[in-house]
Amino acid sequence: MHVGDIHGAFGTIKLSDVTPRRTWRRRLLTLAAIVGPGIIVMVGDNDAGGVSTYAQAGQNFGYSLLWTLVLLIPVLIVNQEMVVRLGAVTGVGHAKLIKERFGNFWGWFSVGDLFLLNFLTIATEFIGISLAGQYFGLSPYVVVPVAALILIGITITGNFRRWERAMFVFVAASLLVFPLVVMSHPDPGAALKGFVLPSVQGGFTSDAALLIIAIVGTTVAPWQLFFQQSNVIDKRITPRWLEYEKADTILGAFVVVIGAACIMMASAAAFSGTPDFGKFDSALTIAQGMASHVHPAVGSIFALLLFDASIVGASAVTLATSYAFGDIFGLRHSLHRGVREAKLFYGSYTAMVALAAAITLIPHAPLGLITTAVQALAGILLPSATVFLVLLCNDRAVLGPWVNKPWLNAVAGFIVTVLLFLSLVLVVTTVIPTIDVSKLVAVLGSVMIVLFVGGGVWLWRSQRRAERVPEVSRAERENWRMPALALLERPKMSPVRRIAMLTLSGYLVVAIVLLAVKADVS
Repeated sequence: MHVGDIHGAFGTIKLSDVTPRRTWRRRLLTLAAIVGPGIIVMVGDNDAGGVSTYAQAGQNFGYSLLWTLVLLIPVLIVNQEMVVRLGAVTGVGHAKLIKERFGNFWGWFSVGDLFLLNFLTIATEFIGISLAGQYFGLSPYVVVPVAALILIGITITGNFRRWERAMFVFVAASLLVFPLVVMSHPDPGAALKGFVLPSVQGGFTSDAALLIIAIVGTTVAPWQLFFQQSNVIDKRITPRWLEYEKADTILGAFVVVIGAACIMMASAAAFSGTPDFGKFDSALTIAQGMASHVHPAVGSIFALLLFDASIVGASAVTLATSYAFGDIFGLRHSLHRGVREAKLFYGSYTAMVALAAAITLIPHAPLGLITTAVQALAGILLPSATVFLVLLCNDRAVLGPWVNKPWLNAVAGFIVTVLLFLSLVLVVTTVIPTIDVSKLVAVLGSVMIVLFVGGGVWLWRSQRRAERVPEVSRAERENWRMPALALLERPKMSPVRRIAMLTLSGYLVVAIVLLAVKADVS
């Protein structure tokens, strides 16, 4: 457990500080010191894969998929609020909690998925860096190694505040989305329709399903859960400051969706009515197309955004993996520690950055296809990650008075249902490419509604049978921390829950294989 003063990018809070925040000035200064993990994880979410996926949605489907972003705001807030609570209250990383509470099998299952997906995601960040460099005439053999050195340099300083300030420099650069969308002159009426009327231009096909899952996967990715929980711990945020970190997370959720919407609208405006509409290839061709159809400055802004997003994404995703690596193997893993104190933590970070950068330089790799496939893979793996998250947030031995409220469990259950629905559509359309997608959506949607309602009834009955938990005061909640994990008895898993989790894990394996087939055929 990390204990000490909070050294944020914009302020410091002493460990001994117990002064109530009664004025808005004090509250804003406190928020300034706390802000960081929520915004960084969300902006990191709009990484190279995110920028490419949103741009692809605009080029291939115009404004018609903007509604997906609106629906993802509550998903982001609900998922990330739960990991913020886990981090602040337990002081233990996500990977270690899963391993200690559910056993080695499930710990390695979740972390194995994470390591594979994160490594591929880091590779897509360097793909983005390479494509951005190519737009400006820079060789990948120059820009990729330089970017790798920047990433390593800002992380291995052994100073949390210095790393966070460097991240905020790149966060500020992401504001380029505003001149990008303004200079692209999107159609306000078409954009408004896209936000409020769920539809898919050209009809709901298997390709549209794959892209929607990719949008979900790049906006709400599994690595975010591991990163923010560990980063909250690393920043030394405790339950006393939890409301401020929640505000940081909510702010970040709106930042990521607004940025994604700007990119999608700019791409739709640039390519609608042109021969390139519906012919996405890569982020590089997006930048070139914007320069050709709108203005050279717009293409340059998009390429700069791609580079910036790749740097933030690579730093956050690689750190999420290194945090999880330290959790699983019991190693020192903190940005407060120097290289000598945390050799394997920084060593794993450096090795992943170097290897992912090297893979990106392989000639003739299908870079655009890899990027889209990775985002879809994240969308498929997210349901299992969310299931573990919900189970941990209902573990009273872990969270005590901070466990989920019944309404939050209902919302989380709905999120898992929708994610499973999307991945099932992808799997079935991959196995049977000629199937009528509209009828498939209607059938699977009906099944999912029945499952959700049935699960809701079961949850309601379980809550009624559960022993009533006594209320605790605000002061008691703020001071409640999880006892040492070694002192906690591992919860017993019922046969029904075990079968359900094994079924879900088996389904995910099949879905991943079929996704690989789909990507290869495409």
